[in-house]
Amino acid sequence: MAFGKLTVDDLAVQGRRVLVRVDFNVPLEDGKVADTTRIDATLPTLATLIDRGGRLVLMSHLGRPKGERNAAMSLKPVAAELGELLGRPVRFLEDCIGDEVRAAVNTLADGEVILLENLRFHDGEEANDPGFAGGLAQLGDLYVNDAFGSAHRAHASTVGVTAHFAECAAGYLMARELTYLGEALTDPGRPFYAILGGAKISGKIDVIESLKWKVDELFIGGGMAFTFLVACGYSVGGSLVDEDRIEMARALLEASRSGEGAPIRLPIDIVAARDLREDVETVTVPADAVPRDMAGYDIGPRTLADWREMIVGAGTIVWNGPVGVFEVPPFDCGTFDVARMIADATADGAVSVIGGGDSAAAVVRAGLEREMTHVSTGGGASLEFLEGKELPGVSALTEKS
Repeated sequence: MAFGKLTVDDLAVQGRRVLVRVDFNVPLEDGKVADTTRIDATLPTLATLIDRGGRLVLMSHLGRPKGERNAAMSLKPVAAELGELLGRPVRFLEDCIGDEVRAAVNTLADGEVILLENLRFHDGEEANDPGFAGGLAQLGDLYVNDAFGSAHRAHASTVGVTAHFAECAAGYLMARELTYLGEALTDPGRPFYAILGGAKISGKIDVIESLKWKVDELFIGGGMAFTFLVACGYSVGGSLVDEDRIEMARALLEASRSGEGAPIRLPIDIVAARDLREDVETVTVPADAVPRDMAGYDIGPRTLADWREMIVGAGTIVWNGPVGVFEVPPFDCGTFDVARMIADATADGAVSVIGGGDSAAAVVRAGLEREMTHVSTGGGASLEFLEGKELPGVSALTEKS
């Protein structure tokens, strides 16, 4: 799939201020960055702009401060970490708009880098306030968006600011995300399988409705599988069920059986327990017979064997959502085994796209991120892309002529 937007390769950046939206919404522990994954993902874009003589002004959000200053959500620790990763000083500013910020930005020399304070300390960011967007725009001559994780938000830094620039380009991360997700949906190698998990079906309805016409089979796991199992008339004990989505799940299954969209493959066995904790005693039971005093927290070995038989022969695999409560051993086995079988399929030539959020976290925890074709950095953005929705932050970028 040809990428139709301007990228950093199309920009003349020498001696110009480049306002770059990045996604540095990273976890902090004891005043330091606990996970650099999202920062690492932007380094190719930043290094290229620096090498070409750009004067970088970086902006990001962190957490949900709701328009108020919150020291625990300051980006100051990120500036220190980024400086280490880039091998050069990164100056941190205590705000993201205003006269002092403009004055500091105007002192930048070629190849120098500034990181602004958390955008969401101002309520104008999430409100896409024109005045706030205009204040940000005064800090750059060119605009680059490399924050795919925020591309589904019509905020001042992703949409409003673009009205002030003649050239709005995608960074390498943004371009890579859109290329792999786009190719998976528009020109997939066959067979094309989607694995969907996570807690509730309500958050995945639009994805199922979109993908069922594109894939050759849908695999359903995680907590959302129990709503489908109840729709089949099965006993699921105390497992998580979206009671108000049972009829919808039943309709999806009936449509699938009648050939309206891809077949839906559900778990055939479940790992259940009386409590969700690491030292609990577990039992593996048929998917239609979870004991009344237990709940299901993972897919079982028969399900994994059934899925592996198909997935290892895939041409394209999209995975969004863990298939069990992988944060709590021993209920991580199913999710990690699915990650392993996807990695094996990738080694055999399949294209694998991991849809961000918890699935990406699981792949990283399993140590398999480098064995996948693409691991998305944007959970919500990748989900909306898979739903077929337009991403405002992408639409706002300049089309290639």
